[in-house]
Amino acid sequence: MSGNAYDAGRLNLPFTGICSFGKYPIVLPDQPIDADVCILGAPFDAGAQWRAGARFGPRGVREASTLFSFGHAGAYDHEDDVVYLDGARIVDLGDADIVHTDTLRSHDNIAAGVRRILDAGALPVVIGGDHSVNIPCIEAFEDDCARHGPIHVVQIDAHLDFVDVRHGVTRGHGNPMRRAAEKPWVGGLTQLGIRNVSSTAREGYDDARARGSDILSVRQVRALGIEATLARIPAGARVYLTIDIDGFDPSIAPGTGTPSHGGFLYYEGLELLAGVAQRCEVVGVDLVEVAPDYDRTGSTSILAAQLLLNLLGRVLHARG
Repeated sequence: MSGNAYDAGRLNLPFTGICSFGKYPIVLPDQPIDADVCILGAPFDAGAQWRAGARFGPRGVREASTLFSFGHAGAYDHEDDVVYLDGARIVDLGDADIVHTDTLRSHDNIAAGVRRILDAGALPVVIGGDHSVNIPCIEAFEDDCARHGPIHVVQIDAHLDFVDVRHGVTRGHGNPMRRAAEKPWVGGLTQLGIRNVSSTAREGYDDARARGSDILSVRQVRALGIEATLARIPAGARVYLTIDIDGFDPSIAPGTGTPSHGGFLYYEGLELLAGVAQRCEVVGVDLVEVAPDYDRTGSTSILAAQLLLNLLGRVLHARG
């Protein structure tokens, strides 16, 4: 090995070091936040009705994200002719504290983490966990919306998640969009990818539409086209994005608790997310339902990490 082999510093390869999201800096609970984007893990899956395992989603997505961690010098996209994430101030806050079997305390801890991020003026990006973690995320926006105005929720998902109460459960992974619609600071919902046999009865669809929700299946999005679909979302709205990985087809996202065939493919999802980032003000993000143990190849976690990094690049680029 030559004498100058280490002159450029450590290589910091993806498989070395502490596994933070994208190998971005870690901020501890007692440290101040000075960042544009904060990653928060929400490893809670007690809201799942069938296969558990999404509690390992944050760990899996973080590990997969190291694949894209080379250099932190930005990522050049030759199709857009843009260098994304150049100089991006992204930090990883670690995970919200989860109390096993205690949904309310776990959700309260997630909400506290999101409020901490909002109070610091940063964009919260929460990695679940099952989709119930969206409930405390939306609840955490109450004060922020009192200051800055309501949010519009855009959901990518196979399932409507508009159950009110089932067997006494109101905060499971089938409830989040109903809980969101009840909040006075949520101005509307756009639900994309909803398809096939659903966990929500017809009354749930009727209820969602009566409350102003715009529901499109994958086939309806394809028939309309990406641009026409995006045009249905209020231009310039403050948008909260909630991305259930089962919104994507199991051929590219098998690692999830409730897979549903006929989902979006990668570029369809990316174009939808990029379009929202360009047309609206993205104020919050969660990505949920990655369950790594059902995908030994790791491709689902890689998909999740790649989507988040591409989305963050476009959000920050749109902010200038």
